[in-house]
Amino acid sequence: MSVNQQAHTGPPYGQPQPGYQGYQQPAYGGQPLPGVPQSQYGAYNGPMPGYQQPVPPQGYFPSLGFPSKGSPVSLNSDTSSLAPNFIGSLRAPPTSGAPPPASGASLPSGHLAYSQFGHGDVQNGIPASAAPIQRSPASQPFLPGSAPTPVSQTSTFQQYGHPPASVQQLSNHMAGMTIGSTTASAPPPAGLGYGPPTSVPPVSGSFSATGSGLYTPYTASQGPPPTSVSQGLPLAQPPFPGQPISTQRLPTQVPGFAPPPSSTGIGLSSYPPTTGAPRPPTMPGPPLPGQILAGPPASQPNHVSSPPPPSTMSGPHPGPPMSGLPGPPPPTHPPQPGYQMQQNGSFGQVRGPQPNYGGAYPGTPNYGSQPGPPPPPKRLDPDSIPSPQLNELPPQQKPRHRIDPDAIPSPIQVIEDDRSNRGSEPFVTGVRGQVPPLVTTNFLVKDQGNASPRYIRCTSYNIPCTSDMAKQSQVPLAAVIKPLATLPPEESLPYLVDHGESGPVRCNRCKAYMCPFMQFIEGGRRFQCCFCSCVTEVPPHYFQHLDHTGKRVDFYDRPELSLGSYEFLATVDYCKNNKFPSPPAFIFMIDVSYNAMKSGLVRLICEELKSLLDYLPREGNMEESAIRVGFVTYNKVLHFYNVKSSLAQPQMMVVSDVADMFVPLLDGFLVNVNESRTVIASLLDQIPEMFADTRETETVFAPVIQAGLEALKAAECAGKLFIFHTSLPIAEAPGKLKNRDDKKLVNTDKEKTLFQPQTSFYNNLAKDCVAQGCCVDLFLFPNQYLDVATLGVVTYQTGGSIYKYAYFQLETDQDRFLNDLRRDVQKEVGFDAVMRVRTSTGIRATDFFGAFYMSNTTDVEMAGLDCDKTITVEFKHDDKLSEDSGALLQCALLYTSCAGQRRLRIHNLSLNCCTQLADLYRNCETDTLINYLAKYAYRGVLSSPVKTVRDALINQCAQILACYRKNCASPSSAGQLILPECMKLLPVYLNCVLKSDVLQPGPEVTTDDRAYIRQLVTSMDVAETNVFFYPRLLPLTKADVDSDSLPAAIRNSEERLSKGDIYLLENGLNIFVWVGVNVQQGLIQNLFGVSSFSQISNALSTLPVLENPFSKKVRSIIDMLQVQRSRYMKLIIVKQEDKLEMLFKHFLVEDKSLSGGASYVDFLCHMHKEIRQLLS
Repeated sequence: MSVNQQAHTGPPYGQPQPGYQGYQQPAYGGQPLPGVPQSQYGAYNGPMPGYQQPVPPQGYFPSLGFPSKGSPVSLNSDTSSLAPNFIGSLRAPPTSGAPPPASGASLPSGHLAYSQFGHGDVQNGIPASAAPIQRSPASQPFLPGSAPTPVSQTSTFQQYGHPPASVQQLSNHMAGMTIGSTTASAPPPAGLGYGPPTSVPPVSGSFSATGSGLYTPYTASQGPPPTSVSQGLPLAQPPFPGQPISTQRLPTQVPGFAPPPSSTGIGLSSYPPTTGAPRPPTMPGPPLPGQILAGPPASQPNHVSSPPPPSTMSGPHPGPPMSGLPGPPPPTHPPQPGYQMQQNGSFGQVRGPQPNYGGAYPGTPNYGSQPGPPPPPKRLDPDSIPSPQLNELPPQQKPRHRIDPDAIPSPIQVIEDDRSNRGSEPFVTGVRGQVPPLVTTNFLVKDQGNASPRYIRCTSYNIPCTSDMAKQSQVPLAAVIKPLATLPPEESLPYLVDHGESGPVRCNRCKAYMCPFMQFIEGGRRFQCCFCSCVTEVPPHYFQHLDHTGKRVDFYDRPELSLGSYEFLATVDYCKNNKFPSPPAFIFMIDVSYNAMKSGLVRLICEELKSLLDYLPREGNMEESAIRVGFVTYNKVLHFYNVKSSLAQPQMMVVSDVADMFVPLLDGFLVNVNESRTVIASLLDQIPEMFADTRETETVFAPVIQAGLEALKAAECAGKLFIFHTSLPIAEAPGKLKNRDDKKLVNTDKEKTLFQPQTSFYNNLAKDCVAQGCCVDLFLFPNQYLDVATLGVVTYQTGGSIYKYAYFQLETDQDRFLNDLRRDVQKEVGFDAVMRVRTSTGIRATDFFGAFYMSNTTDVEMAGLDCDKTITVEFKHDDKLSEDSGALLQCALLYTSCAGQRRLRIHNLSLNCCTQLADLYRNCETDTLINYLAKYAYRGVLSSPVKTVRDALINQCAQILACYRKNCASPSSAGQLILPECMKLLPVYLNCVLKSDVLQPGPEVTTDDRAYIRQLVTSMDVAETNVFFYPRLLPLTKADVDSDSLPAAIRNSEERLSKGDIYLLENGLNIFVWVGVNVQQGLIQNLFGVSSFSQISNALSTLPVLENPFSKKVRSIIDMLQVQRSRYMKLIIVKQEDKLEMLFKHFLVEDKSLSGGASYVDFLCHMHKEIRQLLS
């Protein structure tokens, strides 16, 4: 899509901008005006019209020189590019082809109004007041009467510096700022902010009215036209210091020029046309009621250096619905003559109702004079669009331009489109190189020879044939592999194949396992390896005849010949020391120091374990789990417990020599739960009593892991340690740590030391644990710094999980901890695992990311691997690939099941190869790309300054997009930002990664938090990184209490919130429920059981169980979200204008962040600048 942008001279993106620290600006005194009703968003009830509509010819994109299925989104940013996109006779904004309904008239039911004025009733701003609108004579088809109408919304207009005195001066300013090579034409009318064409002096009859059916619609089948948002406006940046706002004044949207659809059917506007509701009439005086006078809204919300007065801050002001605004005429009339398709694939098309918004996002109002009567329609030379006479406009009428947030690619829109296009059909894996549906889409998978995307997702499903091409594009070739992923109940688990004592059939040379891509030859007596081309004899017991197509006749009877994923039973040759493994053991190791006892934690753990031990993981058909359990408690010394079934009472043995750890008993330490049930129950009752009066505050840590490791060694089995730990281990012992937390290192070259372990002791310990198959899961309960970067090393390298509950309090954190513990103990896990990824000739696996240990360059070793962990693998070329044969991956995981069975799980995937860059860009998956880039960056902070890591990320993405622009997009002005269709969300998601706590921490983020997040993200799957970096925001008040579905999500920006609504935001770790100050009392009563906003308690960790439909619906939504995530999310109630709101706003990732992170709009401008520098 193409967004037009102005070159600016201000500071680089990412630095707080001077000039809008607070919300008030001197020009307006910041006084809120009384009497403004609160805004609402309407729910989405209609289809998203970006896709199925009548279309231009198959595969044709006006702005691309070649037919293609996914075409670019191009954000055009060149002052002059506005005009040439209009061909054909144009005229002043008429009344959209049909006379507008009389004021207050409603649309005929059944018609969705698609015009630039909201849809039906404008629900994006304050609810319409009762007064009907008087329509002024022909001069303003849709303008509300001349009395100022109350408008609530983020205003972007303030004057910084004096307005230019004359038209000439303004044009000079603009000409000097043109980014493209063309000279600036006179700016389009200065009266437009981005509302409808109402208050624009229609001097230049050159704007088509948006409602006028001038859309050339298109369908998804042939791929929508590229978005080129050629606006005659720069990609709006917030005004930078030293640049008077008036110089930047360019209309953001030509009236009636709806942003052209993106090549995805997301117009520059991925939401409703920027021209939401009519703009208020002349207002030279004070600001309109309810209006926030701030810098650009996109960057404003999180920018609160000086807290604004409550009234201005009290929430988003989406935009001015006008009282009694008539709905626009239904778009049933045929296209009007004279509105042809514009060049460049920019259609002046009307965006229909977008999901989740009742009305268009109206954008900012224009405080300006009423236009004069429209001139007669006439053809115009596109380069001579006359400017309005500036002397006719009062000063408030010359607002600074900025990009309409609705006019840039929207994650919500892309997710909705993918759901509607791909959620209904099963994804059949038989075809090579198919791009799967997005992780946010619910779909069924039918395995027909390639592994399900639940097991493997790739950054691209069509990879370059040569390394030169790969280097040129800079698109990383990577696969995110989740070998033990949980499947939905409707999909069958991988079949277990037992080949008896001979074991699985493999290639003689490269040792690849039999798979659907192996080629049988010589009547089935030999097979040619698809990875290395070596020919291998088929073992006699495996021989089978071929049919007339060369397939074996038992093809469909053997999972390894017909499916992408399956398991082999491993023979003794695949086992350590050539003997079959014993079933694994779980050892629970509980910190009983003063902190743990005082908080009630120890009692809680002991109570929970009594029942939880009945739910240890077991093989499908087994009566009881084969896993044995043991118990240790510790503070400065370790206490081991003998819980042998023959004892009447458990026995405790203390090891105080922590420098030389040993296990004081063998028999009776690891036991079967059922046999020793009474002894274990007795022990769990006694532990809280035994240490109730402890005064010991110091703890050890490394000796605890050593003790568990020694116990597993003695029992000759693999297993998992569950360690519950509260404080920095400062007691005299191996692995003793000191407090090295130092905030002063942030943003210095030494910052990387904060992420590195402070001693190599734990790395060596981790290596020993991996060798034994001892996996460590760590539950941390810190009240202060405890050095997660060091304590987490063993967990991380053994494939374990870390859970952290800072300032643990029984009443608020108990549910979360117990749910996490239950899931952690019960989930499927493989022990003593080794994974290797084989590839066909031409590429090889070169780099690995995740929670594991590597002792050589090919084998990923994990003491434990559970169903939530992913390993990300990067591939590089070592030879040429061919388009005919494609590329193959085979991931083989050798592991011990929870019953002690040694197994091999195999996943195969075939990819296409291409000689054209366009094919690469058409088959990428942005979510997987972001997953890889985040992991790459999060590893980078261990060795490089954070700034270097951030710059490298920005540079790589700029190169990816510049290569596309240079080699795949059709020629267009340099002022256009053109994004590939399947990468159009790369900038918004990348900005979220750059603003994350690891790469750009706010002052309140602790060093431990950053180390914790860094480790979590490194083994997240694609669905988890997707919601972690771009959280899901749901308007709860729009939920349909009678259906099972979730309300449609909205974009992560403060200006999308309405004071009268309740929203839920989830990111995989937290769930926020944000309550606006003007929420109806009845809703508050129904959800919280209190009678007013002020009585809602922030301390709630669960919603009260109330018997009413709204309460049930909200609780069911929260339960549904909790089930989808691998960790139990913490519920946080946020009241608008409350101190917790700052934390909530941190997750509104499209806005500017307090820590200096750019807003989405600003970052898009920055990326555009970077791309242009690369191209020039």
